[in-house]
Amino acid sequence: MTTLTPAAIRHACTVLSAPGLIRLVTEIDDNGPIPPRSLTRTLPDLPVPQLRHSVEQARALRLVHRRPGAGLTLTPSGSGLADVYDAMARWARHHRLPAPVCEFTSRVQHTLSLYAVPTALTSQEGREGAPVSETGEKHAGPRDRLTQWLHENPQLVQGAQPVLAA
Repeated sequence: MTTLTPAAIRHACTVLSAPGLIRLVTEIDDNGPIPPRSLTRTLPDLPVPQLRHSVEQARALRLVHRRPGAGLTLTPSGSGLADVYDAMARWARHHRLPAPVCEFTSRVQHTLSLYAVPTALTSQEGREGAPVSETGEKHAGPRDRLTQWLHENPQLVQGAQPVLAA
């Protein structure tokens, strides 16, 4: 089993917080494969270099792959990450974070930023380092999903940055 050190969690949260990665994974999850040459039409608000980097990073992390005839699709890891993102956004929306009205990506990024900062607090279940919100409430549901996903996808926490495809 992969050890999730505070540094590894911080690294994972930083990587997973990239707006282009969040948008790419959730777009494919919500609407299915993205046909070849349709990325810029599908995500027109992302600059082309950011979009390319997001696709390269998603491929290096084994979150997406190109399926002949269909285009860019999610791998099982990518589908799992989409579920983690959804849980985080739901939790943040319920708690009106980071603001009462904001977009999905901002909610996911905010929740990941909470997880990236280790705490010395101990939860009622006796687990150390359980993240807490600004209101002091523990949010173990999305945190547990992220932790499980990271254990199932050690490529993100083993070593430094993933090697990006050229």
